Amino acid sequence: MSGRLKVFLGMAAGVGKTYRMLQEGQAELVAGRDVVIGYLEPHDRPETSEQARGLEVVPRREVEFRGTVLAEMDLAALLERDPELALIDELAHTNPPGMTNSKRYEDIAAALAAGIDVYSTVNVQHLESLNDQVAELTGVRVRETVPDSVLGGADEVVLIDLTPEALIGRLQAGKIYPTQNIDAALNNFFKIENLAALREVSLRQVAQDVERRVRLVYSAAEPVGTRESERVSADTAKAVGERLLALVRPQPSSQRLVRRAWRSAQRLGSDLDLLWVKPPGVLIEGEVEDQVTALRRLASVLGATLLIEEHDDVVAAAARVAKERGITYIMVGEAPPAKGLARLREPLPQRLMRAASPGVDVRIVATRGMKGEGTGR
Repeated sequence: MSGRLKVFLGMAAGVGKTYRMLQEGQAELVAGRDVVIGYLEPHDRPETSEQARGLEVVPRREVEFRGTVLAEMDLAALLERDPELALIDELAHTNPPGMTNSKRYEDIAAALAAGIDVYSTVNVQHLESLNDQVAELTGVRVRETVPDSVLGGADEVVLIDLTPEALIGRLQAGKIYPTQNIDAALNNFFKIENLAALREVSLRQVAQDVERRVRLVYSAAEPVGTRESERVSADTAKAVGERLLALVRPQPSSQRLVRRAWRSAQRLGSDLDLLWVKPPGVLIEGEVEDQVTALRRLASVLGATLLIEEHDDVVAAAARVAKERGITYIMVGEAPPAKGLARLREPLPQRLMRAASPGVDVRIVATRGMKGEGTGR
């Protein structure tokens, strides 16, 4: 039997995710469960360290990386210890080379598969689909990300909420970072407007998660024959019938389009296909190959499908693929301003709407200052 995953989600460091995880772990210990700390990152916060007192700690595994000895979570030792519940901090952590898995969420998946319940923590900016949105809001690009499916697959998600003003007060009181780092944090990531935006994103994320879980419960449990069950069944059938297609190109700006498209697909309860219409004669090598690989990797993380069709007419190819795969929504990136005679050509979205089957919506995703060309030609 697989273990259950509970994730404590926050808008930023210092809101109290790890503290709450330890607090609930202590409660489970008092209730008689076998609880261990698989990995804890107290960040030199005395209150957090105090909350861990009395909990058994699985010894860490030392790994040398670039001349530094790192103390990482020892997955093998945790599995051998086989507790009922493991507290494993920092879901988005990247393991150094030489470890069993490259990411901590993969370690957690192994623990769950072994029947161990896991409590873990993560900040909302680490969700893969929010990577571009967070970068636009804060000016900081988060490098360590977690597939949204990890959070979506959790049995329970708990939002650890704190007002931006309260979080800044904790920062100024030295409860988050050392004194010498406070001014830099206040002038960068911990600006009031950044925290307010991240809090809104966190609240929206959890609201969507709750809505999805309620929808699943209703569709699975509602008695057949009631008016409400008929309505839910109709809504579910409609959602299952939706399918979204995003037109991409092998360039960095397409990754933002993919993440936006995935978020839209989640709201619709639909599948997501990505399509690159490759011009004849273009070779998948060098920079093009690197960007295609990056798109494949992102598609794999998000659970999307990347299609590559060779054709000299992107509209004709997209319309054919949309018809074959039952697409109901097509998303395209914002095209750069046309130059010369290209200004006289009908824009891509309008050409797509005329060529696609009736009932297919076309949506444009704004670049919002991102560098690189759009998907239009």
